[in-house]
Amino acid sequence: MPTGVHLRDARQQLFDAAERVLLRDGPHALTSRAVTDEAGCAKGVLHRHFSDFDAFLADLVLDRAAQLEAQTGALRESAGTGTVGDNLTGALTILFGPIPVAIIPLITFRDELRARLRKATPGGGIAILAQATTAVSAYLTDERERGRIAADADIDSLTLSLVGGGHLLFTDRDPGPPTTAVVDKFVSAVIADAVRRRPTASHPML
Repeated sequence: MPTGVHLRDARQQLFDAAERVLLRDGPHALTSRAVTDEAGCAKGVLHRHFSDFDAFLADLVLDRAAQLEAQTGALRESAGTGTVGDNLTGALTILFGPIPVAIIPLITFRDELRARLRKATPGGGIAILAQATTAVSAYLTDERERGRIAADADIDSLTLSLVGGGHLLFTDRDPGPPTTAVVDKFVSAVIADAVRRRPTASHPML
């Protein structure tokens, strides 16, 4: 294994290498040696940029959570367009894509990582799930204000059902992630009552 490889953007290349290890081998296989071997550099490269491996992992999770925030911004922008079901189906597919789903058990597996994330950001203990919860809750609130779901809909309960159930749905990836039809069926079941109880018929149907 080469020890003198110069990494142009060391942090990003190390993050990308960690993702590949996670997706291929799972959270238990993610070590500093596995990351630097995957990146093709000396182990010392990681420690030149991070105080220790948990600091590296915390930055990895926060970096990916920030990317997810940018991607899910489109969910709020979709409020009032298309259908509520289609918008949520598309959002859950992004929120629980391969990388977020791989990162969640990594956080669960490492106590020190959760502790660092809690210090770094509110709700950071399970940063990816917190990001998903915030995005879905904000979107549902926007749709309620537009009259596309019932005025008395319990946003917190709907969000919990969508995020919790969505996480379970995407975690079982054998033989692969759920199809769009499966996700759409799940979403439709969760939001059906809130959509049917809308106070007026003047808004677009689901």
